[in-house]
Amino acid sequence: MSDMSSALVSGLVAGWGVAIPLGAIGVMLVDLGMRAGFRHASAAAAAVATADLVYAAVAAAAGTAAASLLAPHEQTMKLVAAGVLAAVAVLSLMRRGAPDSGAALPPAHRLYGRFLALTAVNPTTVVYFVALIAGLPAVASAPAPAKAVFVVAVGVASLSWQMTLAASGAALHHRLPERARLYTALAGNALVLGLAARMALSA
Repeated sequence: MSDMSSALVSGLVAGWGVAIPLGAIGVMLVDLGMRAGFRHASAAAAAVATADLVYAAVAAAAGTAAASLLAPHEQTMKLVAAGVLAAVAVLSLMRRGAPDSGAALPPAHRLYGRFLALTAVNPTTVVYFVALIAGLPAVASAPAPAKAVFVVAVGVASLSWQMTLAASGAALHHRLPERARLYTALAGNALVLGLAARMALSA
């Protein structure tokens, strides 16, 4: 298999590997799709994939140096990430209980920025990609064009899954009664709180 083909396959596997396990961001994407439809959820999905692509680029360019730089701060980063996720979940729950909870959502570009920031604070993503690069000599030692293919493939794979989550939520938009959407939102945000607590406890 050529360097390009190997980088393409490795990138697709890496992108799906980091995206498919359901975490807090995935739950929030599905919830956003149910509440606002595909247009808003797709902007958030693109933001998540952008963060994965950027982290993959850092890993491909910096290799183990990135992991060494982050290692001393991993505990702090986990606590910050847990705090951010918990705050987002609590604010969402408060909005759900407020009388004006039907207020308009932020525009798509603000949702993009919000989900990009939420995904970027996840300290495990870049470590995952660095570990993957270190374990794949064919990619680690590949020329720059092959590494570029790897990074783009990660972004495409991640985007395909995030869009699937967004579309899954959007498929239920206006099809579930308001009370059912409320219950699913409450359950989703409770799950995000649980994931944030687990991240904090593991720090």
